Amino acid sequence: MNASGMTAAEPVLELKGLRKSFGETQIIRGVDLAVKRGQRHALIGPNGAGKSTLFNLISGHYVPTSGEILLNGESIAGLAPHIINRRGLSRSFQITNVFPRMSVAENLRISIMGRHGHRFTLFQAISALKAVNDEVDEYIRKLRLERRRNDLAGDLAYSEQRILEMGMSLATEPSVLILDEPTAGMSREETAYIVELIREVTEGRTLLVVEHDMSVVFTLCDQVSVLVYGEVIATGDPASVRANKKVQEAYLGEEVH
Repeated sequence: MNASGMTAAEPVLELKGLRKSFGETQIIRGVDLAVKRGQRHALIGPNGAGKSTLFNLISGHYVPTSGEILLNGESIAGLAPHIINRRGLSRSFQITNVFPRMSVAENLRISIMGRHGHRFTLFQAISALKAVNDEVDEYIRKLRLERRRNDLAGDLAYSEQRILEMGMSLATEPSVLILDEPTAGMSREETAYIVELIREVTEGRTLLVVEHDMSVVFTLCDQVSVLVYGEVIATGDPASVRANKKVQEAYLGEEVH
């Protein structure tokens, strides 16, 4: 039993009969999904399956047509993104979302200050916030960005910006971290490095990941759900999903193993 009154076996994030239509077009068609505490859960599917729409529903950028979204047992469906974030869900976007004219340390400090109830202001001595500064140092170490500490975020390499953005999301101490295509646009070497780092810095945390690279999915995640035309057609461990005939047919020969 944790502070929220939930056990590890209970889902920290749960979707029930979730639907989203744009006019007459149904995009999400009654999705049921449960992500348990401490689980690394991947959402995969062919292009046009509705993965981005589903992420936008969960993070509050779209309002569901019907159905439920529960975080720690409480409904978050239709709430604004910043309120959902305060409830414990943080999202790292497919397009890098950092403050480019601020340093690595300043980007992390903003996320940490918000969790501590401090506002970022020019009239407050940052040096006085020892607990915040100690956490900034710890996250910089965990993210392996020590040599980039004082560099502007906009001057970082693309892969380093993605690492920083993930760190900013983690620094809010979310119940669930959503990673949207964390290795998109990276070389094989960068991908391997990022996957190792994600595994290291998210140890014990709950993840929901959208990722097209199946080698990333099957090495990083312990549970996989497959979304096709707005419906989940399979959920299970990587081996069972890889062998699922419906999944193989849905991908029409695409690499799923």
